[in-house]
Order: sequence, then C-alpha cells, then structure tokens
Amino acid sequence: MMAYSRLGSVRKTILWQNLLGDSNGYSSWHRSYRTQGDWGKLRSMIIKRVEDRAGEYPVKAIVPVAKEVIEARTRVIRGVSLLMKVVPVVSCKFCPEVFVGKEGHLIETCKGYKRIGKKRVHEWIPGSLNDILVPVESYHLPDMSPKVIKHDERFDFDRVPAVAELCSQAGAESDQHSPQQDNGIDDSAASSLAPENVRSLANGTLKAWETLRSGVEKLLLVYPAKVCKHCSEVHVGASGHKARHCGVFKYESWRGTHFWEKAGVDDLVPPKIVWSRRSQDPPILCNEGRDFYGHAPALVDLCAKAGAVVPTKYFCMMKVQGLSPRRGW
Repeated sequence: MMAYSRLGSVRKTILWQNLLGDSNGYSSWHRSYRTQGDWGKLRSMIIKRVEDRAGEYPVKAIVPVAKEVIEARTRVIRGVSLLMKVVPVVSCKFCPEVFVGKEGHLIETCKGYKRIGKKRVHEWIPGSLNDILVPVESYHLPDMSPKVIKHDERFDFDRVPAVAELCSQAGAESDQHSPQQDNGIDDSAASSLAPENVRSLANGTLKAWETLRSGVEKLLLVYPAKVCKHCSEVHVGASGHKARHCGVFKYESWRGTHFWEKAGVDDLVPPKIVWSRRSQDPPILCNEGRDFYGHAPALVDLCAKAGAVVPTKYFCMMKVQGLSPRRGW
C-alpha cells in the first residue's frame, strides 16, 4: 500500500510540473506577443489597410446593379404616387398604422396616443407617399474614407435617402439626394389613365419594387451598412457615426450613442406591413375577425388593389386561401 501511495504522489508531482511548465511557456509567449514593438507594427498595418480601402471602391462589376437600383427607385416613387390617386390610402392620426382602402378598418390596434387607452380604434386621415414608402435617411459621405462622423460634426454632413447613398458609394451617379416626393403628379394625370393602363402601371411598380429590394440586397454584400440595435437609424459605411441621438434614450435629456449592427434590406427599404383585405372578407375589417385576416407590404397591397399579379411568395402572409370570419369554422 505504501508503494502505491508513493507512486501516486510521484505521478501527481510530475503532472503539476508539466502543467506549470506549459503555463510558464504560454505566459512568456503571451508577454512577448504583447510587446510594444509588435503592437506598433500591427497598428500601423491596420491603419494603412483602412486608409487604402477607399482605393478599392467602387467595384466596377457592381456599378450596373447600383444604376439599376436607382432606376427602380425612380419608377417605384412615380408609380406609387400615381396609384395613390386611383386607390385610396388612409393612415392613423396618432400612430404609424396604414390601410389601403377608403374607410380604414375597425381593428383595435392603435397605441400611439398617450392620453387615451391603448389598443383602440384608429382615427383615419388621408395617407401620403411616406406612408407607403417609409423614408430612411443617412449621412452623405463624399467617398469611402474611414473618417467617423463625430457628434459635433453631425450638422456638417447632409442627410440623404439611404438607398441613394448606398448607390452613390457603389459608383452610380444619382440626383436622388433629395427626399422622395411625388414629382408634381396631379390628379388629372391619374384620372386620365384607363383601367388597362392602371393595371399595367401596378404590375410595373410591383416589378420595380422587387428589383429595388433584390438590388439593395446585392449591394449590401459588397458595401457595408449599419443599423442601430435600438432605433431605426441607418449609416452607410464600414463603421457607424458618433452622433448621440439614439431613440432608446428619448426619455432622457442627454441621448446616447447608437449600438450598431449589420443592416439588412428591410432596414434600408422597409416593407411597411399592413392589414390586407381579401375578396372573401367583409367590406370593413372588424376586430373580432383579426385572426382570420392577412397581412402584406403596403406597396404590394396597393398594387394588388390596382390589379397587379401578386408574387406567390406573399400568398402565405396574405392568407389568400384562408377562411373568412363570416363562415367560421
């Protein structure tokens, strides 16, 4: 028994010596790696790589995609402006809710007015272009420079549509750095459209919408964009800006910096999901049947009401073949 105990103690001693030897070697290697000379060389390499990044842009192979996105955005804005003269759109007075229809719905989802109870019936007013195409703006940078916009410099840079800024950095010459508008379209231009022309316009607008979103998705694979984790602020660039106006601090007198993460297509081109009325639904959507009704992006629902053929990928969301609350189960 004594021999076995001595043998066990010897093994433990050898094991501890090996562990201590390995840890000493690791710590010495770790200290040699963290020396000031090595860190200085690594820092200079990183700075040079960031400064030279601007020379790699724009990528010539992606320039046609950026130009296609600019053209699609122009067609979408003009098409929606014309269709809204034909198909009525209403929006809530107290919250961002939008409905494609003349009288709105009776679904109790309004929660935007502080002095009344939550989840009440909406109070509808005529909608505008920004209710269908949600404007998303970002700071305009002259090039792909690594300069980060500081809080004190936030008024030195223009605010432009995020899609236009993305296409500008991708090498597409664009004059769309002004906020989106209906380009002076009057009621006479819309009233003169025949039903066949309205249907063709709706199909063309929906196609341009799909081209816009797919093009932005391709551009985001090459050109980085950031979105705040707590609010809808978007920045087109490798790193976010330092302007302190994050919406998560809206109840404080001093607002904090944004928490940036990778942006997606929905951050630059929001789909604006709305309730969609189907042919089997009642004329006015009631709150009791809200579990039966479907949803759709506002632009898709607008084009569908104008006679466009909706892509099949929206059928599940819209519950095209779903039951009606009038029939029950």
